[in-house]
Amino acid sequence: MLERLFKLGEFGTNPRTEIIAGITTFVTMAYILFLNPVVLKGTGMSEGAVFFATAVGAGLVTLMMGLFVNYPVGLAPGMGLNAYFAVVAAANGGVMTWQVALGAVFVAGIIFILLTVTGFRQMLVKALPDSLKYAITVGIGLFITLIGLKLGQVSTVSFVGGPSAEAIKAGAPVVNLLFFEWNIGLTNFVANKAAALTLIGLLIAGILTTLRVRGALLIGIILTTLIGIPLGVTNTASLSNPTFLPNFSELSLFKLDFSMLGSGIFWEVVIIFVFVTLFDSFGTLVGTANRAGLLNRPDGEKRLGRAMFVDGSGVSIGALLGITPMTAYIESAAGIESGGRTGLTAVTTGILFLLSVVLLAPFVQVIPDSATAPALIVVGVLMMSSVRHIEWDDFGIAMPAFLTIALMPFTYSIANGISIGIIFFVILNVLRNLFTKDADKKVNVHWLMWVIAILALARYIFLAGE
Repeated sequence: MLERLFKLGEFGTNPRTEIIAGITTFVTMAYILFLNPVVLKGTGMSEGAVFFATAVGAGLVTLMMGLFVNYPVGLAPGMGLNAYFAVVAAANGGVMTWQVALGAVFVAGIIFILLTVTGFRQMLVKALPDSLKYAITVGIGLFITLIGLKLGQVSTVSFVGGPSAEAIKAGAPVVNLLFFEWNIGLTNFVANKAAALTLIGLLIAGILTTLRVRGALLIGIILTTLIGIPLGVTNTASLSNPTFLPNFSELSLFKLDFSMLGSGIFWEVVIIFVFVTLFDSFGTLVGTANRAGLLNRPDGEKRLGRAMFVDGSGVSIGALLGITPMTAYIESAAGIESGGRTGLTAVTTGILFLLSVVLLAPFVQVIPDSATAPALIVVGVLMMSSVRHIEWDDFGIAMPAFLTIALMPFTYSIANGISIGIIFFVILNVLRNLFTKDADKKVNVHWLMWVIAILALARYIFLAGE
């Protein structure tokens, strides 16, 4: 049956290798089960509900990838996208409720599927210059790092317009729209055990990742949680009467709200979800499939198209379950390196995600923010590596990329980074092409970039109030 479903012999693999590869992929991805509830709890969503939706969503969509595409790729809620969701739906100052934000995710998923079916998705990927693709990844990495520092109580962030001019002259720290209060010092860290545990966890995660230990982030979360017990940061009270089934009354299943469908800010959020998921998932799918040697096969392009369809479907499926957009995970490369070549790898990973709904549920509430914060920071480090691919010697390329990277954390907005980066890229390079006679120095600006830049500019002109 396995041979018939996954064509193991054709890919030169066997069930044992595929299952081990699937377990490896799960271990490297499982950190999202503990991170996602922490990232999204500020929206008012139940941590238990987020855990349930994350595990079930990742399990179902990963199974789809394995059974319908025969790809060894796992999917789960994307880092960065969940952080953006948490900001727009923040209970203490977001622009919409989490139910409305889920509605935006669902609409983004439908658009994503349409873009894939029509082939427009591939055109958009080609239109955006590589420099901005890399810059978006780096900017989101810094954005996630900022969230990690805040969760771990290493720094506090006040969402205000900034200190007064007098305060700035007096030396008050300000980073654009964010006002930082840095409480760093040995005395403070001894007093603030949560911050101290965050630094301990960051060191552990850093050492494990440096040593290339598989599942480094998951192991780091577990070890930091254990260290937090004697420090009094980890609360083990819930383990005295563990609950292995979720509280179904708290689940966020089918709680989408489309009441803001006519609002400009709603469509801005939709566009950002589509835009970020578009380039993030495409790069991951192509990279992992190429590493597994699947693209150079006769059916390579056709199967990649099916993989994109499943990936796009995962966005709307996630919204129905009550979770942020799901996308292909680069951690799937760990399973591929272990020999995974077929969908049996993904099926194994998917089954483990579904089993975790019961097996890991009692431990979700035990893990403190200080144990998950280091993982967020390490993810930021890993995403930062893309900065080396940007052509910093070409200012027309470097400046838009830099603005994309800088404005995401400094204005606490992924949308600002993408919008300003695209606007500057189009203006600088259109002018370059007009006044440069040397054809070799001209930069191709795809017509779609013009369209996106105009829409981004319109956002600031007409949606400034929102």
